[in-house]
Amino acid sequence: MKSLRARISLWFALSATITLAVLFGVGYVLLESHMQGDLDLLNKTEFEQIRARLGTNYAALTPQIVDQRIHETADYASVLFYINIDEPPHDMLFYSNNLEGKPIPDVPGKHVYNAFVPGVGELRVGEFIMRPFDVTIGTPMRQMRQDLTAYVEVCIALLAIMLLASGLIGIVTSRLILRPVRLIGETANRIRSDNLAERIAVPAGKDELFDLVRLLNQMFDRLEVSFKQSRQFSEEVSHELKTPLSLVRLHAERLLVEGKLERRQEDAVLVQLDELARINQLIDELLFISRAEVNGVKLSLVNQHPGHFVRSVEPDVHALVEHRGRRLRCVQQGDGVVAMDEKWLRQVVFNLLTNALRVSPPNSLITMTSTVADGNWCLSIEDEGPGLTKEQCERAFDRFVRFNVREGEDQGSGLGLTICRSIIELHGGSIRAHMRDSGQGLRVSFALPVAPTAVEPLHAVVQPVL
Repeated sequence: MKSLRARISLWFALSATITLAVLFGVGYVLLESHMQGDLDLLNKTEFEQIRARLGTNYAALTPQIVDQRIHETADYASVLFYINIDEPPHDMLFYSNNLEGKPIPDVPGKHVYNAFVPGVGELRVGEFIMRPFDVTIGTPMRQMRQDLTAYVEVCIALLAIMLLASGLIGIVTSRLILRPVRLIGETANRIRSDNLAERIAVPAGKDELFDLVRLLNQMFDRLEVSFKQSRQFSEEVSHELKTPLSLVRLHAERLLVEGKLERRQEDAVLVQLDELARINQLIDELLFISRAEVNGVKLSLVNQHPGHFVRSVEPDVHALVEHRGRRLRCVQQGDGVVAMDEKWLRQVVFNLLTNALRVSPPNSLITMTSTVADGNWCLSIEDEGPGLTKEQCERAFDRFVRFNVREGEDQGSGLGLTICRSIIELHGGSIRAHMRDSGQGLRVSFALPVAPTAVEPLHAVVQPVL
């Protein structure tokens, strides 16, 4: 079972039931021993009556007198006792009438034992010595066995009730026991990169939960400090790098404007300017991702129909695709209203489109599909390139990850899809990549929730978390 609460309930029910079963088993043994002791006491009492009836001179009595005197004592209790008396090594002197001539079995070396007599049943036997006579008295065990059977039946019923009751008690108890753990999990789940200040409430009493919460809060304190230092470092480095990079770019552009460089030197300066632009872009992208992780990016959300967005972006998409020698197919299905920041979503679309164009063969088809269904707006871009494996699709949105880069092409920063994911998550949506149904090419799609009602455009601003 995967649920800890279910396992605790099961363990509690089994342990309680097994414990009760063991107690019932011990009780059975004790009850049986006690009831046999009662039968032994009856046999001994009957023997005392027989000895009193025979008198002190019993050894001198003839077999006929012994038979007569014992019959006088045994006949009234023939339902309860089975008696035989013998005189070793001579023959049997007396049989009670209820034995019908069948002797009670003798067990050598034992004076108290259980025996079975055909036609009579199981007896609790006591053997008593009256030199020169051996008196054997048996009491039926039928009623004792019936009582023990009834005891077993009652125990089985009680075990079934105990299993059910302990299971219910275990469910309630485990829920109460795990409630602090559940609250700890819910609080810990809320502590993310954009909410590092929240802490788990410390329970009363210095027990194991108290120590666990204290250790978790200490860990969150260290994580908060690390996150803040990391963000501060990224922002400070970004700002500190931009100034010298701007100065380097300014001096390089001045050299070109003055026109005093040779052709080869001008080419070198142009390469430097391209690399400076790339570094500036990389810094901007890293700074954006760092801020997006803590909801520090300002979004101007507007309720808008996805069809309007697609129609507004389609001309630019078509121009870019045609310029790269590919073909475009654009599909819009369904209708609804989605809260979106068009500027950022345009960047997502063009980032996805740039990646698709980079891997698509000449004259291949790029498909952009917009669908509103099941409470979500899904926009996907498909290409006819080599595609990615399942493992590569899972890593595609990680930082600095690049796949299918052709030799001589611009490799990019490896942050485009990471930025796309940050933007989509700021919108409350999700993004993923997977192989096309045809098995060739890649489909990258994002989904945003549709607004519950189609109302007039609503402007909403998400303020940055400082």
